[in-house]
Amino acid sequence: MSQLSGERGSLWLGAFVGFLVIVFLGLWLPVVAQFIGGIVAGVIAKGGAGRGALAGFLEGIFGGIIVAVFAVAVGGLLSGLIGGLFGGLVGAIMELVAILLSMVGAMIAAVGGLVGGAIAEQITFVFWARVLSNKSFLPFA
Repeated sequence: MSQLSGERGSLWLGAFVGFLVIVFLGLWLPVVAQFIGGIVAGVIAKGGAGRGALAGFLEGIFGGIIVAVFAVAVGGLLSGLIGGLFGGLVGAIMELVAILLSMVGAMIAAVGGLVGGAIAEQITFVFWARVLSNKSFLPFA
């Protein structure tokens, strides 16, 4: 059984689904979407707060890679349009800012993943406590 998936949940699936949450919510809730995506990634990854934080960080890195590729493309385009040293400098600054902002987003997603992993661990604990004590399986019964 792999370290990244198994009984605890899938780390990569959690990161991918969290990334999709960021893509869909990012237009309306720019910063909150990263946190919510991290929570989703942490809950799917399961395995505690540390594993949830890792899933959230990976999910933020997915977005960072896409932003970096887009920034390199736009920077290269600006370099050609503006021309010369000034265009290259503007493109490089845009790329640096995009990478730094995506790293901040990855940290926000990691905090969300930490919260999501802790929530998933607590839900699992409550479920098994009810099973072992022969109480109802329903959470509010």
